[in-house]
Amino acid sequence: MSSARRQDPCQGSSPATEPDPAPLRPERVDPLRAVIFDVDGTLADTERDGHRVAFNEAFEAAGLHYRWSVEEYGELLTTTGGRQRIERYLQSHRHSPTEAAALAAQLHRDKTRRFAALVRTGAIQSRPGAAELISALRAEGVATAVATTGTGDWVLPLLDRLFGLDAFDIVLTGSDVTDLKPDPAVYLEALARLELTPADAVAVEDSANGVRAAVRAGLRCVAVVNGYTRDEDLSGAVAVLDDLARPGGVTVLRGEARLRDGLTVAALRRLITAVA
Repeated sequence: MSSARRQDPCQGSSPATEPDPAPLRPERVDPLRAVIFDVDGTLADTERDGHRVAFNEAFEAAGLHYRWSVEEYGELLTTTGGRQRIERYLQSHRHSPTEAAALAAQLHRDKTRRFAALVRTGAIQSRPGAAELISALRAEGVATAVATTGTGDWVLPLLDRLFGLDAFDIVLTGSDVTDLKPDPAVYLEALARLELTPADAVAVEDSANGVRAAVRAGLRCVAVVNGYTRDEDLSGAVAVLDDLARPGGVTVLRGEARLRDGLTVAALRRLITAVA
């Protein structure tokens, strides 16, 4: 028989000892906060059968005999910005600086109108894997942005048709900055608007000027080349691929072998955390 006494309820009882709360686990922070994309040649195949065609149509409409071949246009792409490209070309063909500037502005307006018409017909396509990568990033909570030197009057309609403008948190074009790539201005502005540091984001580019701009902004940059940029100096990029994605895999021109599966969210996370 137990000798324990029943406690008088009037005497009260000592409070039960509460267990120590479990220590709070630190919230896991994704090292990849944003991916910033170029447009021309990176997200879309715009140059050879888009801009070049529109430039040539503008030349013809203006009564000029100039026609840019596929090869010549590739050489002209070292000059960033369509209007600047025309202006420099005209000066090299015996137009005075004043005449070249005025004529370039006129031609560029007409070229932009003609390029926008190509966009509306569906003639300009996204690069394989671009839409899927953007969707995957957004599903993982990674911000997506655009930083291009193209002007807003054709960039915005193109992005809207190919991906929808709501696929991007911010879109910055050459209309938003004074200095074009390889100056880092458009990337620095993108980071400022995203409220991120360069360590939080990766840039995806296709050209030497684009890679230089991203690197000068302090970003890690992946280069995804095209027929015009494959032989450019892309030494500033942490990896160089021949496409964003492709059935059967892509060719890794420089970088880890696992990238042959294409540019994925997992691959971008590995690149941003890799030791430089």
